Amino acid sequence: MIRKEMIAMLLAGGQGSRLGVLTANVAKPAVAFGGKYRIIDFPLSNCINSGIDTVGVLTQYQPLQLNSHIGIGIPWDLDRNHGGVTVLPPYEKNDSSEWYTGTANAIYQNLSYIESYNPEYVLILSGDHIYKMDYEVMLEFHKENHADVTIAAMPVPMEEASRFGIVVTDENRKILEFEEKPEKPSSNLASMGIYIFSWSVLREALITKKDQGNCDFGKHIIPYCHEGGKRLFAYEYNGYWKDVGTLGSYWEANMELVDLIPEFNLYEEYWKIYTKIDNAEPQYVSADSVIEKSIIGDGTEIFGEVYNSVIGAGVTIGKGTVVRDSIIMKDTRIGENCTIQKAIIAENCEIGSGSSLGIGEEAASKLNDQIYAFGLVTIGENSFVPSNVKIGKNTAISGVTAQEDYPDGMLAGGEYIIKAGDDK
Repeated sequence: MIRKEMIAMLLAGGQGSRLGVLTANVAKPAVAFGGKYRIIDFPLSNCINSGIDTVGVLTQYQPLQLNSHIGIGIPWDLDRNHGGVTVLPPYEKNDSSEWYTGTANAIYQNLSYIESYNPEYVLILSGDHIYKMDYEVMLEFHKENHADVTIAAMPVPMEEASRFGIVVTDENRKILEFEEKPEKPSSNLASMGIYIFSWSVLREALITKKDQGNCDFGKHIIPYCHEGGKRLFAYEYNGYWKDVGTLGSYWEANMELVDLIPEFNLYEEYWKIYTKIDNAEPQYVSADSVIEKSIIGDGTEIFGEVYNSVIGAGVTIGKGTVVRDSIIMKDTRIGENCTIQKAIIAENCEIGSGSSLGIGEEAASKLNDQIYAFGLVTIGENSFVPSNVKIGKNTAISGVTAQEDYPDGMLAGGEYIIKAGDDK
């Protein structure tokens, strides 16, 4: 067996509950992004661009779409005889049948996969961040410092620091303190959830902590290594990085793609983002249509107006319809004479003609005001909205709805319709 210097373990089992109806039936890393991609394309592309050709993808929640998207890894050049991409769902073992109960527990349950490559280093990644990073440079940093663990970290605004694992370092970037989501952070250098471990150190920590309930890197493995006197270093990253775990951050990250000078560039030759390409027809734009500052996917037909929006592949936008500041995912059909303002509409939905989405004043969501905020209308995949209805802000719709679901033809701000079989 050829020994691999470093392999990647990509944690993609997340439920993504803060994305509400968008992840009712889809794992968060499989959610569409940027009109063409899925969120998991970014860490996978980073791997192949960094020269890492062996990636274990740990799936759990609603994995169907994710599994079919990854396939055997062809788009990322990860279809290899030795290495390549391997999807690692939880499986039944002799002594127990166990779901992954924490990020570190998921890795522990796949020790035999890692051991089959006997790597010197293991890179731990999260499947739900949008960024470009050369992991090879981070590995060089790890080696130069004779580190046991290297944590990628970046400065965040002090008021947001309590949402992250926070590191305090000396002038050589050696970690002196590590606090997971502290109430009173003593620094603003936040862990990005990207770690390089020397394999022997990771293996020992995982085996020692194997009986820890919900065993997690930030809460258990990193503190264990730190308290055990291991050499921990922070690799500071200053590029674009976005955790798209909330509807607000997901919407913002998509909208930033259509800025005049986008902070995150999808078009760089030297650092391509790869994805599974569906054989779609070319776009069609009618003589009456208007498109400004938008991303438009393949096979999309536009007969109306689109401003500052991200439109996926195979979408139809009817005549007289105006779409602004919205994300519309693939194969969704929008009828004629609609107004769509600040909406996120998932894949394969249908919006009836004459409907208005995103009207009126903001009201707190009655479903979950922590999730359905930011003035957005959020519609889950395979949903149907009938003709001539009005939908307010901070609303959520999931499933096939009918005229009688909208009293007086209206879904007021903060209200929701979740049909049986759809939860969130």
